[in-house]
Amino acid sequence: MAAIYLETFINADIHKVFDLARDIDLHQKSTGKTNEKAIAGRTSGLIEKDETVTWRARHLGIYQNLTTKIISMEKPFQFTDIMLKGAFKTMKHQHIFKKKNDKVLMIDIFEFESPLGGIGRFFNDVFLQNYMQNFLLERNQLIKITAEAEN
Repeated sequence: MAAIYLETFINADIHKVFDLARDIDLHQKSTGKTNEKAIAGRTSGLIEKDETVTWRARHLGIYQNLTTKIISMEKPFQFTDIMLKGAFKTMKHQHIFKKKNDKVLMIDIFEFESPLGGIGRFFNDVFLQNYMQNFLLERNQLIKITAEAEN
């Protein structure tokens, strides 16, 4: 299984950062390159525990659907989503928020496994891990800019 670990320091209130990280509308703004849209489940506003969202996006030139569910949430410190349906064999994304002085440390732990055994692992290593990391970095940058602008 591949894993991506990211840390982003944000000069804002932890509640603000937590809410921005689970904001469906902000997520759609951060994914302009893939034309990602929420098409089922929670399609706008702040996603909550036990809710699902189905995303439709263009990745690698192909439109795909991905359905995720929030399986745990402790406001404003963490929430975790998992894939229910989609192109990955498995996918889990932990979002962790810690107060550090006057800032927030936002941590992403994104674990995924591609289908197709050895071919999928090769694809992860050669391409997908870097692609997904850049996808998350763009999202995190918009969260940071938005949170700090509203601070």
